[in-house]
Amino acid sequence: MLGGVALFVVAAYSDIKSLKISNALVAAVTMLGLFRLIAIADLTTALYTVGASVVVLSVTFLLFWRGFLGGGDAKLMAGTVLLIGYHDVISFLFLMSICGALVSIAILIIHRYLPLYLGPRLAVLVPKARPAVPYGVAIAAAGTATLLFQYSHLG
Repeated sequence: MLGGVALFVVAAYSDIKSLKISNALVAAVTMLGLFRLIAIADLTTALYTVGASVVVLSVTFLLFWRGFLGGGDAKLMAGTVLLIGYHDVISFLFLMSICGALVSIAILIIHRYLPLYLGPRLAVLVPKARPAVPYGVAIAAAGTATLLFQYSHLG
């Protein structure tokens, strides 16, 4: 659980900093999920979890292909599903949607009001392009919350 949380923190920071999530980081989350499935040693759970991950990857790939989502975000979502398991996919997606909405609102507010705060001289330095949303933050927050929720129900 702690390894997953640490990877999610790194993914969120990376996405905020560069709007990119490295393949190595996604591979680490995916491998941790696979190791967890092996440790559980339940073939039915493994098959359902891998199936859910493939469905998530397929849908997010279509969103990436249409330009609605970044490639790292799509891969991180599928890897996160492997890590959390199929039982909690719906709650993960629900939490991720809420977190994504909050991140998007924050980005829009910053993009809209930061130039006013900086003043006219510094406002010219703020890019006028459409703001990018680091959705890896939402994925990481929802993945972390889901893992913590699972861990709290073990004891």
